[in-house]
Amino acid sequence: MFRYLADDAPNKSQQQVCIIINDRKVTVPVNTSVWSAMAASGEATTRLSSVSQQPRSAYCAMGACFECLVEIDGLPNQQACMTRVYPGMEVRSQTITEASQAVPLAAGLGYELNADQEADHD
Repeated sequence: MFRYLADDAPNKSQQQVCIIINDRKVTVPVNTSVWSAMAASGEATTRLSSVSQQPRSAYCAMGACFECLVEIDGLPNQQACMTRVYPGMEVRSQTITEASQAVPLAAGLGYELNADQEADHD
């Protein structure tokens, strides 16, 4: 469904980086946004609506709508459309709902999931 415009370019020598999206290793062009990488790899759902549990994804893809929130390297609520990929990045679709909550870690380096959320990640 989605593809990179650079795929049509005669010179396809653009640098690539490997990232992990929902436990799947993918290779994407350098400087790609996380959302673009997700969409091109078939993972366009960034999160579930906290109220209706319906799948959500980027609506504006320019940082205004906040529909593309994902977990990046364990830190939830990161805008996928405004974040560039880097080697080794781990991206997960979010499952934060009204019934769950993210608890800040003491060191301020991320969030800990409650028992229900950890079960969803397994």
